Amino acid sequence: MKNTTLVIKGADVYTAEGIRKADVLIGGARIVRMAADILPEEDMEVIDARGLTLLPGLTDMHVHFREPGFEYKETIAGGAEAARAGGFTTVCTMPNLKPAPDTPEHLRPQLDAIRAQHLVQILPYATITRQRIGEETLADYAALAQEVAGFSDDGSGVQSEDVMRAAMKRIAATGKILAAHCEVKELLRGGYIHDGAYARFNNHRGICSESEWREVERDINLARETGVRLHICHISTAESVELVRRAKREGLPVTCETAPHYLWFTDENLANEGRWKMNPPIRSEYDRRALLLGIKDGTIDAIATDHAPHAEREKCLDLKHSAMGVVGLETAFAAIYTRLVVQGRTGLDRVVQLMSLTPRRILKLGGFESGGIAEGDPAMLTLVDLNAVRRVDSTAFHGKGRATPFEGMELQGWPVATFCHPEGEW
Repeated sequence: MKNTTLVIKGADVYTAEGIRKADVLIGGARIVRMAADILPEEDMEVIDARGLTLLPGLTDMHVHFREPGFEYKETIAGGAEAARAGGFTTVCTMPNLKPAPDTPEHLRPQLDAIRAQHLVQILPYATITRQRIGEETLADYAALAQEVAGFSDDGSGVQSEDVMRAAMKRIAATGKILAAHCEVKELLRGGYIHDGAYARFNNHRGICSESEWREVERDINLARETGVRLHICHISTAESVELVRRAKREGLPVTCETAPHYLWFTDENLANEGRWKMNPPIRSEYDRRALLLGIKDGTIDAIATDHAPHAEREKCLDLKHSAMGVVGLETAFAAIYTRLVVQGRTGLDRVVQLMSLTPRRILKLGGFESGGIAEGDPAMLTLVDLNAVRRVDSTAFHGKGRATPFEGMELQGWPVATFCHPEGEW
């Protein structure tokens, strides 16, 4: 029989009124009480959290756990371990799987694996198109909507404007988000890193920025026409930031995410190693500055990791031959806290918005409506040591993936415990 009552003692608790020291009593799936000094009863589990900060649980809108179909890269159980280690209570898994989750029957194997683990809340995406190949819409979005975070063809953009328009109209009726991977295939031209100085100097094939922002522009125009809630995945270019900024000023239902590596690195940091290869690629200093400004002014809504594990044999090669994708769940909070707060760009409030509150709002998950932790909120919390400094060591990661551009870097602000009790047990 698992415990269903827990007292977190002496934490600095993130509330709508600011940080305040308090004890937090969790009963079942909810926060029952917050007070200066809660006396635990004999059968309660107690955690000493003095000197630590308790945050609303981190939420990642964009991860790849590879199951079903590619379990040699990662499993749902392994991905959940990585998420918990990184402080995430909720993650949304992308549908580039086999079978692609384009019907309730094809979604079921993933749901069965999700329900077999009890570490974190996992919400899958269904595809936008049949088999995720962009050629025709699904038969029944409504039949999938109750089980999924939204709809996405992540890994490739929907190339046909007519197909995307039809999908948007039908997805709009479900109220779910359409999470768009924006990429014009004909503009890729065999590229595998950013089309910048590093690519040209080292004779690599580059991916131009237009391949991303051109489809961002198209999808925003279609969102204006259809009313769909459009969420744009992993933006990496200055032009994409400006297009989203204009859409928000117009009042369109458009949100977006970026990833920690785009805020830290530029193509000048690249080395000819697989841990620097992802899609979209790390871009120029001009793009990085635009992304940081988009974080500051609220254009960018969420930080997502695009956590994409591969087998070591797929990532130990050079830039040209390695698989696209890096892992990020276990380094994300420290990377963002260091980049934005420690380096003086913004405060903890903005980090909590980007990594917890706004993703939950976009996904319509509920909880933390006050703007912080309060009595009655779900028992989905992240305990962090904001002063801890650690060097990134991928050999200590909990998931299968090891490829990270943050390898060997010293980062500050690390999760120390993750509480995720949507079912009232832990």
